[in-house]
Amino acid sequence: MQLTSYGAAQEVTGSCHLLQVDGLNILVDCGQFQGGRHQDEKNYPPFPFDPRKIDVVLLTHGHLDHCGRLPVLVREGFRGRIITTAPTRDVARLILLDAAKLEQEEYAQRKRKNRRRGEPILPPLFDEDDVLVAMDHVDGIARLDEPIRLSPHVTATFRNAGHVLGSAFIELDISENGQTRRITFSGDLGNHARHVVPDPDLPHPTDVLIMESTYGDRRHRSFQSSVEELAEAINDTFARGGNVVIPSFALERAQDILYYLRELRSEGRIPRGPVFLDSPLAIRLTNVYRRHAEFLDPHVQHMLKTGRDPFHFAGVQYTPTVEESKAINNIEGGAIIIAGSGMCTGGRVKHHLRHNLWREESSVVIVGYQARGTLGRSLVDGAKRVHIYGEEIVVRSRIYTINGFSAHADQSELVAWAQSARAKDVFLVHGEDHALDVLGKRLRGHGMRVHIPQEGEPHTLP
Repeated sequence: MQLTSYGAAQEVTGSCHLLQVDGLNILVDCGQFQGGRHQDEKNYPPFPFDPRKIDVVLLTHGHLDHCGRLPVLVREGFRGRIITTAPTRDVARLILLDAAKLEQEEYAQRKRKNRRRGEPILPPLFDEDDVLVAMDHVDGIARLDEPIRLSPHVTATFRNAGHVLGSAFIELDISENGQTRRITFSGDLGNHARHVVPDPDLPHPTDVLIMESTYGDRRHRSFQSSVEELAEAINDTFARGGNVVIPSFALERAQDILYYLRELRSEGRIPRGPVFLDSPLAIRLTNVYRRHAEFLDPHVQHMLKTGRDPFHFAGVQYTPTVEESKAINNIEGGAIIIAGSGMCTGGRVKHHLRHNLWREESSVVIVGYQARGTLGRSLVDGAKRVHIYGEEIVVRSRIYTINGFSAHADQSELVAWAQSARAKDVFLVHGEDHALDVLGKRLRGHGMRVHIPQEGEPHTLP
């Protein structure tokens, strides 16, 4: 058995892990590299393996850094099966179609500018046709906790990862000479005590664990204290006469924020006023949440069954059109604007930041992970000036960073999860250097052999 990580190795994005076992080439995720100046250099070159020789792709969830190169994989010759849960199938389709549309729009804009400069420009990574062809390969729908046979000696079981709607960690069981060995891929593990998706399941004992480490060097604030901080940020901003801009991932974060704003409003803890969900993708994904209610927390399921929509309340306005989005900028104060992208790298949030960052009375509330090299990370790191659409903007608004809303497990949760797996060998992926080092030391202290693979480095599994 051999494992090679071709992405999310000593970095957070681009998840792509090749497991070669029992004559099978199994790819776990095939995501885009995001953030930083060199993402094009990593997304555009041919895969370092032959897509035609991949037998199956196991997709843990629908975030772009886990599914974003599936259309390219199919275009370059992959003809195998893609297996995932039903919600992830629907989520990935929407996220990939949205990414294709955005890439085409950005390409058209850059093409005009670069033509005047006489500079070449890369075409979109994929188009909508590539997405639809790739989704045709999703012919295996995984039911949680039910094994799927990949070969006479290999089964894959998807189990609830508690990260986003339909997310899963994957347990691969390999039978050889009357013995069974287990290899577990964590995917992205969820933060406990959230109320939209259920907490992650604990893993069964495993021989080898490939585990994410996004927040391996820190602990989150409690969800309750994070909700309190959100309420304080809103109340403080409204008292100053400004707007609250919340850069949000369309998947999971937008739904979580809507849920908690609903709770705060119903308890009278924040003022009434317009709340805009200004993201066509988030609007569509919210409908997917409603459609796959069986994957939600039991409390949220009960709300839906009894006619209480957890994602809608008085004052919420969904703004799918460009005209509706532009109209928001006429509001000088008292509005909450939830818009993508979550790392401020594109989408409508950049327009709202351009209109609000320079205003002392407004606030930006960061509620998610910000990768190195992104505009969101610059704001978190205290940048005094930023560039948006070629314009230099002074940062006068208040920047709040509330990490308790993270959809990722923190250090204590990761350690407890790894201990439940009882793995002797742990491969840490999907983390920046400091998170990998700190979490690695913690796990070694619990008697585990920890490996931090380099990208493209093959490992023969013990």
